[in-house]
Amino acid sequence: MDFIWTLLFMAVIGAVIGGFTNHLAIKMLFRPHEAKYIGSWRLPFTPGLIPKRRDELAVQLGRTVTNYLVTPDVLRNKLLTPEMERKAEAFFQSKLEEHVLQSDKTLHDWLQVAGATDIVDKAEQKLDSLIDAQLMSARTKLTSGTIEEIVPLDWQERARAHIPEMTNYILKQSEQFVDSDEGKVMFQKLINDFLESKGTLGGMLNMFFGDSSSLVVKVQREALKFINAPGTYNLLHSLIDKEFTKLQKRPMAELLAGFNWDGLFTSIKAYANKELAMNSRLDKTIQDYWPAGSEWTAENLTPKVTQFAFDQAQKQLEQSLKKLKLDEIVKEQVDSFPVSVLEDLVLGISRREFKMITVLGAFLGGIIGIVQGLIVFFTNYS
Repeated sequence: MDFIWTLLFMAVIGAVIGGFTNHLAIKMLFRPHEAKYIGSWRLPFTPGLIPKRRDELAVQLGRTVTNYLVTPDVLRNKLLTPEMERKAEAFFQSKLEEHVLQSDKTLHDWLQVAGATDIVDKAEQKLDSLIDAQLMSARTKLTSGTIEEIVPLDWQERARAHIPEMTNYILKQSEQFVDSDEGKVMFQKLINDFLESKGTLGGMLNMFFGDSSSLVVKVQREALKFINAPGTYNLLHSLIDKEFTKLQKRPMAELLAGFNWDGLFTSIKAYANKELAMNSRLDKTIQDYWPAGSEWTAENLTPKVTQFAFDQAQKQLEQSLKKLKLDEIVKEQVDSFPVSVLEDLVLGISRREFKMITVLGAFLGGIIGIVQGLIVFFTNYS
């Protein structure tokens, strides 16, 4: 019975020693966090293994991340896949529709987002300035030469081509007037005024011709003959043609001397601003002007933009990762971590395994204690 108790005692002692030793070894991986000194002498095994080799650990973690975890091939296989491209396209299209194409924001709102203010006033001022400049330029051109120089040549030729028509019109209207009662009254008045102005001679002529009515008829007949005579047409045509030629030589400024330019400028600017209607136009949304925007972008814009982005990512991925210098980033981050954070990180992953190592140490210590007890027993027994 004493042997059994001795054997159990040695097993317990061995288990305690084994478990405690493993537990201490695990703790010494992290503890103490910094070196301990007695005077100027640093105690052995301080700081712990990981704090002591922290720089090497940071470098090794950086290399591991760069060479095995975040590599171009890994990113291509996980991120730059056809499925991810379709998801990215759908996401981009949904956000484009939600925040832009089908948004309640008006063009006014979008301009304010872009930092553009007083657009309406600025646009109207710009339009007025532009109209003023163009109209002043047109006014200068119109008033700086003769009619012949300014009016287009085809216009002048068209106007001259209408002279025969104008001549015939004047002669026709003259014939109708002379042959009308109104013409008869006019001739009678002219004859009476003429005879009265001649005094006695006029009275003698009136007596000679008889009643003035018969004289009026004769004058009307002669006037009609004159109007219908071929020479009259040629004379009138020649006179109109000469006057037209003189008109061509006159300065355009003289012809437009009484024209109200200021009133014209004001009317044109008012009409342009009214038609432009900037306020009402900018108070509408993008969807008001482009109701088919969602369908068009989904078919023509979003797929091309997404494909271009993924193509560029494929081409620039390796170079971009090199420029990111992930190994240096990881090293800097690990170097900046408090040792306690590293300890929590490792223990958070391997706490169960470390406990099993402690248990295994106790178990092996217990086995060793039993073996030692048996060795002592059999040695004493022999």
